[in-house]
Amino acid sequence: MNNSRLSQLLLTKFNHFHIFLIITFILLVSLISYYQNESKFPRHYHYEKQKASNDVILHTIRTTPDNIRLQAIDTNVTKTPYYGINGGFFWEGALLSIAVINDQPLKGLPGDYGSGWYNTGIDTNLKRGTLVWDDITKRFSIQVVTHAGELTVTDKYHYWAQGGVSMRLNDSFGWENDMILEEMPAYNESRMRTAIVYDNLENMYMIVTPTYCTIAEFRTAILETLGNRRLVDGIYLDGDGSSQMLCRYVRLNGDQRQVYQMLTLIQ
Repeated sequence: MNNSRLSQLLLTKFNHFHIFLIITFILLVSLISYYQNESKFPRHYHYEKQKASNDVILHTIRTTPDNIRLQAIDTNVTKTPYYGINGGFFWEGALLSIAVINDQPLKGLPGDYGSGWYNTGIDTNLKRGTLVWDDITKRFSIQVVTHAGELTVTDKYHYWAQGGVSMRLNDSFGWENDMILEEMPAYNESRMRTAIVYDNLENMYMIVTPTYCTIAEFRTAILETLGNRRLVDGIYLDGDGSSQMLCRYVRLNGDQRQVYQMLTLIQ
């Protein structure tokens, strides 16, 4: 092999090796960037997807109450920088469900309409099921109240509360009547649904179904698929196009509408 041929061969190999190094560098930078971005998002949760015998599909995020923060937003959950689900009911930006942290509503001052201080429906004195986390006793409870001032907690500076509609998971006969009294919207129509339930170990399950179903079908699916978790109780949240969830494994945007409050994962 002459010198010219040898030089050309060496140059070709060098160019191929150079290209290999460049591609490897780009892939390495991309991989590092991906993991850096992923590290910004919460990881202390468990996601699962299940299908009940009535064909209702449930997307569930299981976490602990100290990993939850109530957050005011003004966009679709899937367009936020947070992992979590949609919160309570709203109208034109006003929060119609209790959403308070340490006795402070998310949007305004205690007593302000639309701030997250009240559970409000057609009846402004409406009492609705509210999920309360007492950070002193480390216990959940469902309290049926009109406003946050009626909540019973150990310390008003150490709790959070999310309003919705009572599920009464352990009441096979009276749950439907209570749900109607609390003015659950479109309970007998096929809609997408959202709920929060908790078990006897104070684990919390945030549940969204994109399946169009009635409240009875949704409740049945939850009891069937999560029944072995020793569930205690829970609340229904806003549904239909507002039923939204975002985490590493799933993106449910409802009907793409904006919502005004969500429950987010912290860690």
